[in-house]
Amino acid sequence: METLSHYSTLLVILTAIFGFLMAFGIGANDVSNAMGTSVGSKAITPRQAILVAMFFEGTGAYLAGGEVTETIKDGIVDPTIFINQPEILVLGMMGALLAAGVWLLIASRVGWPVSTTHTIIGAIIGFACVTVGTSAVDWHSLLGIVGSWFITPIIAGIIAYTIFTSTQRLIFDTESPLENAKKYGPFYMGLTVFIISLVTIKKGLKHVGLHLDNLETFGLSLCFSIIAIIACRFYLRSTAFEKQADSGFGGVEKVFRILMLLTACSMAFAHGSNDVANAIGPLSAVVSVVENGGIVASKTQLAWWILPLGALGIICGLAIMGHQVMGTIGTGITDLTPSRGFSAEFATATTVILASGTGLPISTTQTLVGAVLGVGFARGIAALNLTVIRNIISSWVITLPAGAVFSIIIFYTLKAVLL
Repeated sequence: METLSHYSTLLVILTAIFGFLMAFGIGANDVSNAMGTSVGSKAITPRQAILVAMFFEGTGAYLAGGEVTETIKDGIVDPTIFINQPEILVLGMMGALLAAGVWLLIASRVGWPVSTTHTIIGAIIGFACVTVGTSAVDWHSLLGIVGSWFITPIIAGIIAYTIFTSTQRLIFDTESPLENAKKYGPFYMGLTVFIISLVTIKKGLKHVGLHLDNLETFGLSLCFSIIAIIACRFYLRSTAFEKQADSGFGGVEKVFRILMLLTACSMAFAHGSNDVANAIGPLSAVVSVVENGGIVASKTQLAWWILPLGALGIICGLAIMGHQVMGTIGTGITDLTPSRGFSAEFATATTVILASGTGLPISTTQTLVGAVLGVGFARGIAALNLTVIRNIISSWVITLPAGAVFSIIIFYTLKAVLL
């Protein structure tokens, strides 16, 4: 308690710096891999990707601003264990934040798309094990995370494979690809709008008090889908589109470029409304404990300045270091075009919906990588860069222990200096 009162301002400032560093890492890694398919397929430029991410991530984060944030990510550790040792919880959360930020920067520097969620969970597990013991960790939840390494990439890969092969058979491998794109494009548009409406409503708009049940969500998304089909059909047959599209595959890819932009914006919004606020939960926990004189709560309200700090960190990370991970996702695994990138992003959005309905703990990063792999497999094993794939999978496996090791080292360093 004495440490908290004596170093209260310093603790908050240091934690804010660590939180900014972690948000920087989120932008450099998590947000970048979400935009990587759009940039790699040349649907948008890196500059446009940054602008899109800034707006939709920021909008999603703002809508999530009034929501209560879990102090310990995903219930892996019960914070009430530290009621009699609030200073240990504070130093542990500080260590977890800095550890996660450092690992994300290392992974981003070498172009590894890793999971922000798994990084912070590994960091929290590390400090919990050395302070309270292994009994403090919910190992059952951890098993679900390990299972998601295998399940979600496979699901996303199968969906991406199916969507991509359908576009080949219905559009690209025909005598009149542009005409067939105009014919089937509206249905792909309708399916896309249906999925992203589900993503937005279930993963984003619930934060502003719009709590719809599954049937209402399905019905509303279906209405948006029908409107999109009609609008797309009129647009693809308009003179405005005819002037922009050539008669070959370029015109077909222009159709998929529109679809891809929709999915990219939707996933950025969903990411901002969920992962950003949760990722800075440890910062919120420290601020709450320090400001309340050592009182530990299982849930805390975000301070007004935390979300803007996180948003700024994300934007800086994306702009300064995002190109590394964008390159891995966009061109490192397999060559992407708008139609291929659309298949990958559509599969990612669909898998997120399936996972949210079943409660499966997933990583958007790993889901997207699996989807890109699915597109690559559809083109043949030779289209895949197996060396890059091996490095990515290796980075997933070492993320949890890396976060834990960094967290333990930083925790003991902070403890030696401040306690």
